[in-house]
Amino acid sequence: MTKQSASASVEVATDPGTAFRIFTEEIDLWWVRGPINFWDSARVTAMQIEPGVGGRILEVYTPPDDVLELGTITDWEPGELLAYRSSVDDTETRVSFEELDGGTRVTVVQSLVPGGEKAFYFWPNILHWVPQWIDRRSVPDTPRELDRLSIALYYEDPAAAARWLHTVFGLDSWDRIPAEDDQPPWIELHVGTSAILLFKQPENRPVGPDHEVWVYVDDLEAHFAHSSTNGAKITAEIHQHGYTRYQAQDLEGHPWVFAQARPSQ
Repeated sequence: MTKQSASASVEVATDPGTAFRIFTEEIDLWWVRGPINFWDSARVTAMQIEPGVGGRILEVYTPPDDVLELGTITDWEPGELLAYRSSVDDTETRVSFEELDGGTRVTVVQSLVPGGEKAFYFWPNILHWVPQWIDRRSVPDTPRELDRLSIALYYEDPAAAARWLHTVFGLDSWDRIPAEDDQPPWIELHVGTSAILLFKQPENRPVGPDHEVWVYVDDLEAHFAHSSTNGAKITAEIHQHGYTRYQAQDLEGHPWVFAQARPSQ
């Protein structure tokens, strides 16, 4: 059964009006430019929110008039509320801005619409990029972008593993280290601009290598054809779940994931 909702909150050291403007007008600056953070990583050049009810949340491609609509805005109350209906799944999202002493609490609630079946609950991971951007936006900077190589690790309890890796090995995260009662859909730790992805160990995953190397390539279809022709064992053909990827095994059965890179990555 599909989960009915997901939520997240962060506190930022600015007033609600400014927090709202940063969230909407500066989305292309605070959004981390990792390949799995876009629907079409092969073409995306920017993120954009059009202001006002009826405005669109967009992935912008090249040329600029080529876009993917991620959602349509249903409520627009600067400094208080932003809400939109998703165009890529069956959810609606409400982003509220609550004034606190010396700052603002930003809360996102993403919910399955009545009768809906498909939900990609990404906001619990994404929202934590906003305060990190606010902390460094006064210094000239460019959006954060991940390298072309990531490593995926599988654990029975990924959140506990993230806390252990953070405490014991000193690994940090551009998102956040999950709390005791927090189980985000995926977890990213970062070493420089490389990512270590932590996932739940699947029940049907065979005994053997419990890691994957993720590599981002310019032309995924061409790479898939080359690997297939030269003897790689394809375990999952090209498919999309937000990002686009395929999976294969090397000569000793180690799993590899190849995903589509962004044009400038």
